[in-house]
Amino acid sequence: MSAVPIPETPPDRPRALPRRDPEARARLLEVARHTAPLVPAIQRGTVTVVEGEPGAGATTLALALAGAVSRGGEWVAAVDPDGSLGGLALAEAGIAPERCAVVRHVPPDRWALVVAALLDGVALVVADPPPQVRAADARRLVSRARERAAMLVVTGPWPADAALRLHAEGSRWPGLGAGSGALGAATVRARLESRRGTRRAAIDPLALGA
Repeated sequence: MSAVPIPETPPDRPRALPRRDPEARARLLEVARHTAPLVPAIQRGTVTVVEGEPGAGATTLALALAGAVSRGGEWVAAVDPDGSLGGLALAEAGIAPERCAVVRHVPPDRWALVVAALLDGVALVVADPPPQVRAADARRLVSRARERAAMLVVTGPWPADAALRLHAEGSRWPGLGAGSGALGAATVRARLESRRGTRRAAIDPLALGA
């Protein structure tokens, strides 16, 4: 089945979500202090790509950015094609449930359409892409995010421009044994690639919701 092209004004745009300040596109959004060594701020109207092997912490990094937006009183949304994103993960990232919309089990041929509609109504969208995203659809979503001063965080391969690219390189959960122990700390190692260069840092996912 061929992908559905993104219309200029999606018919299923969320109508119940509040509109944002039209001057928002000119502002940087500061992120949580726990991720500041890696990403001190992100620009509204841009795309951030977060990638990593399963279990490396890519979802944790993406939700950390969404948590920063939610703590600022704005709406966020997540596109969860396989229905694996739970409420506990959202809460631990500091995402307010009353300002969060989760769209589950999105067919691959409608993924781009759903993401475009959400970008019209919320400040940040975290979207897990299908295995193959058309480059033309990706470019349209880059334009949609810019036009709406919204932020798109894609957790997977992305065939288009991105202002930031985060690569989760692994996580450590010291204190846990084989069915025993107490978790006392955690770190997710990540690499940031941007127009300014590359740098690495470690964050504490247990403190993201603080």
